[in-house]
Amino acid sequence: MKEGQALEGRDAMTQRLVSGEWLAEHLDDPGLRIIEVSSAPDDAEYRQGHIPGALRWYWKDALWHATDREFPTPEEMASRLGQSGVTPDTTLVVYGSPVQYGTYAFWVLTMAGHRDLRLLDGSRKRWIADGRPLSTDIPTYAPVAYPPAGSDLSSCVGREDVRAKLGQPGRILLDVRSPEEYGGERVSPPPGFDHGAERKGHIPGAVHLHFRDLLNDDDTFKPREQLQDRLAQ
Repeated sequence: MKEGQALEGRDAMTQRLVSGEWLAEHLDDPGLRIIEVSSAPDDAEYRQGHIPGALRWYWKDALWHATDREFPTPEEMASRLGQSGVTPDTTLVVYGSPVQYGTYAFWVLTMAGHRDLRLLDGSRKRWIADGRPLSTDIPTYAPVAYPPAGSDLSSCVGREDVRAKLGQPGRILLDVRSPEEYGGERVSPPPGFDHGAERKGHIPGAVHLHFRDLLNDDDTFKPREQLQDRLAQ
């Protein structure tokens, strides 16, 4: 299959959450790129072993605006994707270390407009638990042209919108951070150092739903019915 050619079974973008089995079967597809999104600024864990062929992105460098506390512009994201050898036609699979950084990357890349985007269910944790291979080889891909895509900000609201609609009927604001952050005990999740650089507490009226409640112990998502039940609560 030629570079850029659609992968067999892309099924019109419906399969956004992919299993380790699916990814293992497609590791050698030339039209696929894998990115491990790390919470740590150093690459020690990545160098110890990662999914074969996976590039490493430090989330703050790759998925934030270069200077402001904002998302990257479409132009910035296009440049970063092109430097990673990703074209607009590439099947891009992301996973996190830990898991939530993969879902964050999926969200940002969706807003950036990448068309064929997949999220690895279970992320690094389930991949390892299943005994699937890890590699210490660090891949390199030639930079390619990636024209900026049209951004899709339908899943994002700004500060002023949130503030203007506090307590409005029909709107639920979910705080998905740790219980300690929601309760105002910490400004960062345990067990790491609580740096104290931000205000404690939560936005008035926010309902707590820890993101871990949506996941199994192996970092895979819970079945649809269980997710619906949890959200209904």
